[in-house]
Amino acid sequence: MTKKLYISTYGCQMNVYDSARMADIMAPLGYSLTEEPADADMAILNTCHIREKASEKTFSELGRLRKFRSARQSRDDSDMIIAVAGCVAQAEGDEIMKRAPYVNMVFGPQSYHLLPQMVAEANRGVGRILETDFPVEPKFDHLPDTAIDTNLSAFLTVQEGCDKFCAFCVVPYTRGAEFSRPARAITDEAKRMIAGGTREITLLGQNVNAYHGADADGEPVSLARLIKDLAELDGLDRLRYTTSHPLEMTEELCQAHRDVDILMPYLHLPVQAGSDRILAAMNRRHTASDYRHIIEKLRKYRPDLALSGDFIVGFPGETDADFEATLQLVRDVGYSQAYSFKYSPRPGTPAAGLASEMVPEPVKSERLARLQALLNEQQIAYNREFVGREIDVLLEREGKRDGQLVGRSPYMQSVFVPSPAHRIGRIATVIVQEGNANSLRGELKPGSVADAA
Repeated sequence: MTKKLYISTYGCQMNVYDSARMADIMAPLGYSLTEEPADADMAILNTCHIREKASEKTFSELGRLRKFRSARQSRDDSDMIIAVAGCVAQAEGDEIMKRAPYVNMVFGPQSYHLLPQMVAEANRGVGRILETDFPVEPKFDHLPDTAIDTNLSAFLTVQEGCDKFCAFCVVPYTRGAEFSRPARAITDEAKRMIAGGTREITLLGQNVNAYHGADADGEPVSLARLIKDLAELDGLDRLRYTTSHPLEMTEELCQAHRDVDILMPYLHLPVQAGSDRILAAMNRRHTASDYRHIIEKLRKYRPDLALSGDFIVGFPGETDADFEATLQLVRDVGYSQAYSFKYSPRPGTPAAGLASEMVPEPVKSERLARLQALLNEQQIAYNREFVGREIDVLLEREGKRDGQLVGRSPYMQSVFVPSPAHRIGRIATVIVQEGNANSLRGELKPGSVADAA
């Protein structure tokens, strides 16, 4: 008998990958995915601790699931297993168990391979389950070697955890130490994804460019070499990787952007701030000059490289001069897109203890508005530069308008084109007609691959 599994995913791309793997694990147990939590026999909240008020949002969503469960019990006397996964579960598992006694299981991001065992225990009524230890054996050793995720563009986790210990970040405490999967395991999973229809793979890691998985002889493999090996796989048209740390941008990896044809000309390389004083307080272990030098080198090897970044404003102790240094770095580098946030304390992180140096909320808000205005200006200008140009677009899905498809450019822009749905999955040449703040619009070039059908 088929059971329904609802997974609500928050946060980073790695959580998206983890949710897909949870679905893989649950499929042999008779669970199929549903988008309706009210119909679910099991509901999993795969949480993220990076954003502000993450735990409050988790408890709010749990309250909603509790109502769905009560409705099921009243309607047909059936039950719903409620589970909390991910980084909030790892960081606040005891609190969740205390505040939400109706939750059946809480498990961290390194423990979801134990789902079959946990579900069996929940069904036997042996009690509530808390699984937030870091297993001795990596979870990847226990995941099924079949996958149901056959998206045209899909994520593949190659590295997890972080040893950098930035002062603002909870990742080392929720994901653990850096771990890299063996190269062969990654290649095999990529082959399965390609066989299932995937044409673009994004390699994931908290510090993906710190990847150092072993080859068949036990020798370490760099991310650059892994990219080159994956580029040889038949049927794979595009490769990306995220998220990178400036300390790990090696010469070999920079050169890969020149040498590997299917490595897309887009890089997300967070810097967080433009002030050396704030970077030191953040424990980033690089300077603004170091970052500028990396960008200069990357653009030497790939002049058309599109850059994305992360920025935190209002870090404890940030002065007006520090913030101006961040604005200047943005002006110097030029971003095609970026993510920016006001600093908010994360329990257990070093920066959370700097109460006396906290920047007032109105000041943070004003600085964020100024930074975002500059970043938005750069993004609009960047997109408008494409008007009149031809770009190759992987057509991924239908748009909101009839007869419209949405795809992704090599530079990570969303591209809207009029086209029938049967062209989904093709790489088409698009003549760009309009550059907007968050997307491009264009027409298929006559005679392009997608236009041939």
